[in-house]
Amino acid sequence: MSPPRVTEKKAARAKKTGAPAAAASAEPVFRSGFACLVGRPNVGKSTLTNALVGAKVAITSDRPQTTRRVIRGIVHRPDAQLVILDTPGLHRPKTLLGERLDSLVRATLTEVDLVGFCVPAPDDVGPGDKYLARELAGLKNTPVVAIVTKTDQASQTRVAQQLLAVSELGDWADVIPVSAVAGYQLEALVDVMVGHLPEGPPLYPDGDLTDEPEQIMVAELVREAALEGVRDELPHSIAVLVEEMGPREGQPDLIDVYAEIYVERPSQKAIVIGTKGERLKDVGTRARHQIEALLGSRVYLDLHVRIAKDWQRNPKYLRRLGFYD
Repeated sequence: MSPPRVTEKKAARAKKTGAPAAAASAEPVFRSGFACLVGRPNVGKSTLTNALVGAKVAITSDRPQTTRRVIRGIVHRPDAQLVILDTPGLHRPKTLLGERLDSLVRATLTEVDLVGFCVPAPDDVGPGDKYLARELAGLKNTPVVAIVTKTDQASQTRVAQQLLAVSELGDWADVIPVSAVAGYQLEALVDVMVGHLPEGPPLYPDGDLTDEPEQIMVAELVREAALEGVRDELPHSIAVLVEEMGPREGQPDLIDVYAEIYVERPSQKAIVIGTKGERLKDVGTRARHQIEALLGSRVYLDLHVRIAKDWQRNPKYLRRLGFYD
């Protein structure tokens, strides 16, 4: 039997380092790249992102269309760095905001190394899933991994049925069931995703979990608290803008945060504030605890509710709130 072939490049590297040429072929491979999680609204993309990263980098809610921007979460491993992009749910846009979010997702799909197509185990495959599957079929040079989420909410029989149904939607690179809540198959999913990444150096410093600005994350935590327990029609109308944030003069261990909660109508403002301001006070308390955990410091949180009539359809308000063309 002839000895294994050693390329000239590896032999040269081995000669330079003084190591045996054959040992050069055993050098560990490091992979890095971007993976985008997509799916219709409320399929568990943000919860899965947080579970894979091991920290809260994206807000979650049982309300559809909670995610309004591309959130990057970074998974560090000895052999790889996986950057997960949590995107807004794809849906038929009804407002200018919806159109911009839809365009944001489509642009993201063209810039990543891998796509994770999320479909929840408890729900039947619907028109939205089929539409998105057809869209993803057009990504000729990007592998797509189908991820059946929320398996903790379905029986084993149901999960098996969903795996079959999802497999039939397209020619996926892999199909894998997971549960972000139960931690089921999360490591296996990372293994699968890393296997589709190109070789390359780390893209972010070791220890970084996201590249989201703190001010944006604080605004999102306030919005998450405001979404808790509101009426079905209200979540889409809530936006939050942090106007000012920084250490208090003379008290560097205390951070002042001044934020505005935007709604579209006076009736919505009354709902967010609640009777005698009790609901807004509760929103502030829950948000402050989350912000203190994020910043590692005491926080003074000042919240005000503003009316921006039909802001989801108004280009001026959309720019002010960070939703650019």
